Amino acid sequence: MASKGMNKFRVDDLSEREHGILAAVISNYISTARPVGSRTLSRSSNLGLSPATIRNTMSDLEEKGFLHQSFPSAGRVPTDKAYRLHVDILTRHQHNAPRSAVEALKKIQEDPVVEKMLHRATEALSIITFELGFGMGPFVDEGILEGVDLVRLSSERIMLVLTIGRGIVKTIFVELENPVNDTRLEKLAARLTERLIGLTLREIRRTGPIRLKDAVEDEKDPLNIFVQSADTLFEFGEGDRELVLGETSKLASQPEFSDQTYLRSLISLTDQKHLLIELMKKRASRDGLHITIGSENELSELANFTLVTDTYRMGKMRGIIGVIGPTRMSYKRVISVVEYTSRLLSQMLDK
Repeated sequence: MASKGMNKFRVDDLSEREHGILAAVISNYISTARPVGSRTLSRSSNLGLSPATIRNTMSDLEEKGFLHQSFPSAGRVPTDKAYRLHVDILTRHQHNAPRSAVEALKKIQEDPVVEKMLHRATEALSIITFELGFGMGPFVDEGILEGVDLVRLSSERIMLVLTIGRGIVKTIFVELENPVNDTRLEKLAARLTERLIGLTLREIRRTGPIRLKDAVEDEKDPLNIFVQSADTLFEFGEGDRELVLGETSKLASQPEFSDQTYLRSLISLTDQKHLLIELMKKRASRDGLHITIGSENELSELANFTLVTDTYRMGKMRGIIGVIGPTRMSYKRVISVVEYTSRLLSQMLDK
């Protein structure tokens, strides 16, 4: 879990009273989406403190950067720093997903096709969490090449069909410098199979030319194109189709979206999927839960949002599943549901 641009703050750095009041403010604000006043907190919580005592402590918490007050007579709201401390405390312990969420997520197992499972998972996350569910299919760079087939489209054009990992199929169209007949095509497929099967695509791009070079028979050998261009031929860009978004209606119905700033940011994100794709590529580089809150996000469009993501596995390949929502979210529920979904996807895709 990362917290960019924000100093770590331990629970021990707050007094017991400060911590209790901060936790109460966060809980109240998450539930109501309204700034929290000292009198409200005195009545609604079991802190056993007077409004004056709570007000003074809230003022101290504001000075320390945990609360924000728009104007003197207004209640206070948690800052990104407050949510970070809240999340760090939550993630020290394992939390089970609510039974209702577990039941709702059963439907993602109805069809073992990766794309369909991912679509159902993101839709379920949107409905369960009231945030925007999203996911990305497994990144194939770490996928092991399991099969090579060649299809001749014309005398000088072939289609290379790669079976990667646990049944993912990718195709590459290759323009040859010289005509090739069926016999030579079969021989070419055999040599590619012999030299490349069992390697990851990353390894093929890096070492393919060396592995194939001594198998080239002559200057007209179609294997030459793979020796010369392995580093680019086996590079698969992740297009917009790789990013799956759930329904935005649940997220857009939240109180924050009465503010046009939130709405414009959400529209900008969904219109420019490539921004999220690049961000998710970075997150997929390592396993586990990853939460960034408001100003911790590197994209300006996410300054008012929290991203909660987890990786799932398909063999050696990693994919991403998670939600985007306002920084005011039910973190305990969202984290438990995202973690459960990633585990469920990994279990299904490992079969």
